Amino acid sequence: MISIQELIEKYQNAVVQIATQSGRGTGFYLRDYDIVVTNKHVVGDNKKVSLKVRNMDKKLAEVVFFDERHDLAFLLPPSDMHELPELKLGEYTAMKDGDTVVAIGHPYGLNYSATQGVISRVDRIQKGVKYIQIDAAINPGNSGGPLVNERGEVVGVNTFVIKGGDNLGFALPTNYLKEALDQYQPLRGEVAVRCPSCNTLVTENTLENGEYCPNCGTEIDFPAKEEFEDIPVSGIAKTIESILERLGHNPELARNGSNKWEVTEGTAKIKISYNADNYFIISDAYLCRLPQQGIRELYTFLLMENYNMRGKLFSLKGENIVLSSFIYDLDITVEKGLEIFSRLFKKADSYDDLLMMQYKCQPIIEEN
Repeated sequence: MISIQELIEKYQNAVVQIATQSGRGTGFYLRDYDIVVTNKHVVGDNKKVSLKVRNMDKKLAEVVFFDERHDLAFLLPPSDMHELPELKLGEYTAMKDGDTVVAIGHPYGLNYSATQGVISRVDRIQKGVKYIQIDAAINPGNSGGPLVNERGEVVGVNTFVIKGGDNLGFALPTNYLKEALDQYQPLRGEVAVRCPSCNTLVTENTLENGEYCPNCGTEIDFPAKEEFEDIPVSGIAKTIESILERLGHNPELARNGSNKWEVTEGTAKIKISYNADNYFIISDAYLCRLPQQGIRELYTFLLMENYNMRGKLFSLKGENIVLSSFIYDLDITVEKGLEIFSRLFKKADSYDDLLMMQYKCQPIIEEN
């Protein structure tokens, strides 16, 4: 048996964060298959998603397998993921009610969280598919992460929770996952959709009459290759991504969920969010942490800067010093946004250096 602490330490380095323009979720890397596994609902209909692995830079990964019925998706990982810890698939059939399990993921954006629980029902059937019912909490952001047994083996893919249920979560057993992995391996590199009726793996070249499963005739939602693009962004999100691109940042990598983006400028980390309910685009540049001494002098400096600045504001979020700007959504254009964002990015980088050198502020503690 592996201790919970050992299990968490191992999986922290093989569980990935997945972000798209519509949300965030979890996935995990299987070295034996050189595949990242997650839920179909996490990737949506996106061709590419961003992956973040602990102690590695964010990268783009191509989605190559879609299985709507079992809510599975596979991603081709970047080459530098090949050295991640090896995870093994366990035998679902060996599991029984009452066994201890651990759900690992990124609930509510909290990185690398693990929740221990027990199996309430090992073979709960929902819409003709068996699921492992567990009392370990599966929250938004956990979806697509591994369910792990006491031996440190993956026994399920955390998939959904019943709203209003008290820690009532469900994971897809690994027998379904292994079947899909083995089925996809001969087609590695191609985009494939699994037929929801007969489980036949369909590619663009095997579609019957361009839209039907060649085995059972079920209509398959499989766009042509030239049409298989990411879901288009529009409105304010499109404007923000155009601004980021003009400033030299890849908007796909910057995406951090629905109407959220994150970029690094020098040593400053800048988080951008748009909430249509309050009509404002908020850009928060996280600069550094409060110093051990001389805080009164630092506060005096920050207050004086706030008095002299227009359109920007220093504040504290916990121990972090943040430089923020606010833009009314009706005022935003690409050209105006370029001016505002560019000024904020430059100010953030310069203020970061000044605060650490002159006031002995400390570097931000990075989330791993």
